Amino acid sequence: MGATESVPGDGPVPEMHHYYSKFMRECPSGQLSLHEFKKLLGLQGLDPQGDLYIKRVFDIFDLNQDGFIDFLEFIAAINLVIRGKIDQKLKWYFKLYDADGNGCIDKKELLSIFTAIQAINGHTDMTAEEFTDMVFQKIDVNNDGELTLEEFISGVERDRNLMELITKSFDLSNVLKAIQNGRRHSI
Repeated sequence: MGATESVPGDGPVPEMHHYYSKFMRECPSGQLSLHEFKKLLGLQGLDPQGDLYIKRVFDIFDLNQDGFIDFLEFIAAINLVIRGKIDQKLKWYFKLYDADGNGCIDKKELLSIFTAIQAINGHTDMTAEEFTDMVFQKIDVNNDGELTLEEFISGVERDRNLMELITKSFDLSNVLKAIQNGRRHSI
């Protein structure tokens, strides 16, 4: 492992260098567009639901909302997904589900995102409707048909099975592994 390149106290610099060279090889402009993001992950030609999900992921990684993921945004995304604490991840998931950005998740939003994720990940033990009903049944404490960020985080943290299900269903580490390994088809 390139531990010899490391200077005491300099943290993950060799790893950063690895990501940087990988990122620049895949994206010489230093700006990853949505089209390039899909190509990099080998996710072109998805159904509309799958496309919607990838676009949401892209938009959330695109921190400054300029329509591109630059290297710093890319590293922030990798850090969150691989090293992020559980409440950071839950905030990120909430943002992903809250499609209209109004600060609440309704059943329709959760259903559409989960349907899209199923289109990409394929494997699941329940339908999108069952998943959505189960989540709302467990954590919509005031039964208003919407989940606030607080309801979502405390509800998921309270319920071990739900936490596991959400973490597994929305695991993006395979997406990031594809980026790390440069899954773009060689010519």
